[in-house]
Formats: sequence, structure tokens, C-alpha cells
Amino acid sequence: MSERPESPGPDPDDTFDEFTDLVEEETRRDPDLAVIEAGSRTLRTQGGPPQADVPARPEDPEVDKALREVEAELAGRWGETKLEPSVTRIAALMDVLGEPQRSYPSIHITGTNGKTSTARMIEALLGAFDLRTGRYTSPHVQSVTERISLDGAPVSPERFIETYQDIKPYIEMVDSREEYRLSFFEVLTGMAYAAFADAPVDVAVVEVGMGGSWDATNVIDGGVAVVTPIDLDHTDRLGGTPGEIAGEKAGIIKQDATVIMAQQPVDAAQVLLKKAVEVDATVAREGLEFGVVARQVAVGGQLVTLRGLGGEYPEVYLPLHGEHQAHNAAVALAAVEAFFGVGAQRAQLLDVDTVRKAFAAVASPGRLEVVRRSPTVVLDAAHNPAGARAAAAAIGEAFQFSRLIGVVGASGDKNVRGLLEAFEPVFAEIVVTQNSSHRAMDADELAAVAVEVFGEDRVQVEPRLPDALEAAITLAEEEGEFAGGGVLVTGSVITVGEARLLLGRG
Repeated sequence: MSERPESPGPDPDDTFDEFTDLVEEETRRDPDLAVIEAGSRTLRTQGGPPQADVPARPEDPEVDKALREVEAELAGRWGETKLEPSVTRIAALMDVLGEPQRSYPSIHITGTNGKTSTARMIEALLGAFDLRTGRYTSPHVQSVTERISLDGAPVSPERFIETYQDIKPYIEMVDSREEYRLSFFEVLTGMAYAAFADAPVDVAVVEVGMGGSWDATNVIDGGVAVVTPIDLDHTDRLGGTPGEIAGEKAGIIKQDATVIMAQQPVDAAQVLLKKAVEVDATVAREGLEFGVVARQVAVGGQLVTLRGLGGEYPEVYLPLHGEHQAHNAAVALAAVEAFFGVGAQRAQLLDVDTVRKAFAAVASPGRLEVVRRSPTVVLDAAHNPAGARAAAAAIGEAFQFSRLIGVVGASGDKNVRGLLEAFEPVFAEIVVTQNSSHRAMDADELAAVAVEVFGEDRVQVEPRLPDALEAAITLAEEEGEFAGGGVLVTGSVITVGEARLLLGRG
């Protein structure tokens, strides 16, 4: 990898007076991206405005029909919440496919929150250094094709269909031999690994579906294992304490790997470090070997200084909101440094300008994503208490609404009370609803919990999501056009995805 001379960082004071003119000019052209573009230009990045890469339905009716047929076949398998914890079936599929996951190096990501955003940042950094990337993440916001990305963009519907058809005979072969058929997630994982080998990619960035040890993705040997913050989620399957959950997630740490560990609860950190010792892995810990040095709110995001494994990266513009995203950025940077051998074989920084360019172009759909103005409507896929606390803190810092209305539709298997309690201090009122998933919590049941948390006067029930959005927007507008009211849609990735479609995105 070539190194280029570092250029001096920008001086925000030089261009502070340009903010108003730029925002006004861009608002006339594209209100949803205006602030982000203005902030990006002010910081003199070269990445341009981030684009949320959530694909719409195919325009070609024949392609759309073929994609729906594949989606229907996938939906006929075990869903992602029904598990038989083993990698037996996916290993059998990899065997008959010729072990495609062995044909490229991988960065493997586990944790409770922040996995997808971190994966997108890692992907952007690797791509900026001219590597061809494959990214596998879950769940999807709107289209199943989002889960498999090549070169920083979701695979086309045509390629998704072709990949499925190519490996379908092998899927059926494994189905016939095993006690249980391959699940929805196992088939998608096989498709991703096959697509990456076929591309071919230089490196795969892979997010676990759940846990680690027995997750379907865990047939790769990631040379870099990333562990984002661990908190309580899926406790019925992973354990009731961060330490127990860490025991499952530590399964992605392989022999001689490098472990990039975000800040963790003490018991989780102890488990992860013990596993690293057992397999002779090298560990880099946030707050010790790398971390966030400084951060400040900027137009459309934040300006951060990161300390990586090789040194300090000043004045990096990140077009995502919240302290948690700054920490995700630090983890992503350390992971890419580790992949390139920084801190082990070499001590120098990655090219700072390239790092700045990559981060400036990052987008993370459904993560404090603005999809409408007047009033501002923000989408965030927080679905557990830890995610809700991070979102609540970030929206208060980045938007400073005078009145914030929540639209919440959650899954019945989540800690709904904890999620609502995290949002209670920031929501003036809450509109309770439900999405179309069979896992969705009934709106009346969710309302009963919401009344206990918020009080009856602050809770409105609208079982249909379109009605809930309309009600929330009306409530946010009550203070007048310029009063600063806003709406946050949250509680589930599915709720966010459906709201995104209803509000004209995708």
C-alpha cells in the first residue's frame, strides 16, 4: 500500500462564515442532503455527500417477478429468530461449494450495537485504499439485496437472483442430507460468500447475525475480529449478563487473529481477553491502544480526532450523528489499520487524507437518518435499551428540537420497557404503532407499557404506521412552522424501513 504525504488539516474558522450561504443554496436544490453537503464542503473533504444506498424495487417487471420468487423461496425457510445453534449445515454448504469463504481475507464483526455502521465505515476505508470489498450485514432496512454489497454498493437484483440460482442445487443437496433444512440466514450467508469469491473481492467485511460461536457467518477465519459494545439483547439465546453474552460472541476470535475491542463492561472484557489469550490473539482496546481523542458537533455530523494504532488522525469529518458513531469510527479505523499491519509490522499512519475522504463519504441508512424537513423526521433503528440510550443522547446533541414526538413500533421479543424508558426524557409525546412483521408487538400491548412509562396523556395509539406518521407530524407542527418540532421513528429496523418507504425514500 502506497503512502502519500499528509496535507495540513482544514481550519474551520476560515470557512465558518460560509455555512449560512451554503446551507441556503443547497436547501433550494435538495433539502434532505443540503446540510450534509454544506458541512462536507466546509471541511474541504473530497468524498462528497454520503448517499444512503437502499435499493428500490427493480423497474423491470420480469426482474422484479424473479426477485419476488427468490424472496418467497427464502421466506419459506426458518426465519432469523428460529435457530438450531450449530454451524453444521453452513459448513456442509461451504464444503460442496468448494470453500469459497477461504478465497479472500475477512474482517469479522460481532457485538450488540453498532455492527452495521462499523461495517460500513470499514468498507469505506478499505475501498478508499483501492481494495475491492464485499460486505455482508443484517438485517436489511428495505430490500434483502442490501445485505450483500460489492464495491460499496448492494448487489443488483439481477446478480442477487443469479447468485441464488447458481447455488440452489447445492442448497438442495445439503437440505436432503441434514436433519433440518438450511435457514433463511444460512442461505443468504452462503450466497454472500459465493458472490464474494465470484467477484472476486480483496477483502470481506462480515457482520454476525447473532452471537458468534454458532452464527452461520462463523465458517470464516477473520484475521481481524471486531467486537463492538456488548449489552443485553437476545438474552434468551445468548445469556443474561454481558459476560455470558461475550462468551458466545468471543467465538469469532480465531488463532493468531487481531482483536479490535470497543469499550466493554468489565465482565465482558474479561471473557474476551481470556479467549484472546487461549488462541494467542493480539488485542487492541479502545481507550488504551486506540480511541476518540476529541469530537465536536459539525453541520450534518461531527468533527473528530481519532487515535489509531499508528498515531493520531486529526479533523476527520463524519457525517453521522452521536458520540456512539465517533466510537464506531475509532473501532473501524483500528480494524483497517490492523488489516494493513499497522501496530504490528509497521508503525506509521495510514494516509490521513484518504482516511478523511473515506469517512466523509460514509452513510448508514436508518441510523439517525433525516428523511424529511418541516417538520424534521428522523429514523433510527434502535431496538434495545442500549441503542435507545445512544439515539436519545445523539438526537438531543445534534438536533436540539424544542418538541420531539416519538413513533415507536417494536418487536415483541425485545425489552420494550427498557427501550421506552430510555426515550422517555426526550419524547414530549409518543405515538405507538406496529409494523407488518409477524414479530411486531401488538400496538395496544405496546401502548399499555407506554402508558406506564409516559403517562396516559402523552401516549397516542395508531395501529397503522401511515396513520402514526401522520399523527406524529401533526403533533410536531402544533408549535408552528419555525418552532423546532421533530419526529423520531424508532423501535425496530422493520418499522424504520417501512417508514422510509412511506416517506418517499426507496
